[in-house]
Amino acid sequence: MKTNIRVERAIKNITQADLAGLIGVSRQTINTIESNRYVPSTVLALKIARVFGKPVEEIFILEEGD
Repeated sequence: MKTNIRVERAIKNITQADLAGLIGVSRQTINTIESNRYVPSTVLALKIARVFGKPVEEIFILEEGD
């Protein structure tokens, strides 16, 4: 699975720490999600999508083999 979190953060001009604060996780959690080392829970994915005002499918993209 790949994510567009880094791109969406750039568009909104927010840092990993800003996003983490908005959804109640650590900056390290955002970093591991962006680095594709951690797959977020459904609830966390929905919270991230809500911050960006986009559907989950626009933030998290399934790749072949997922």
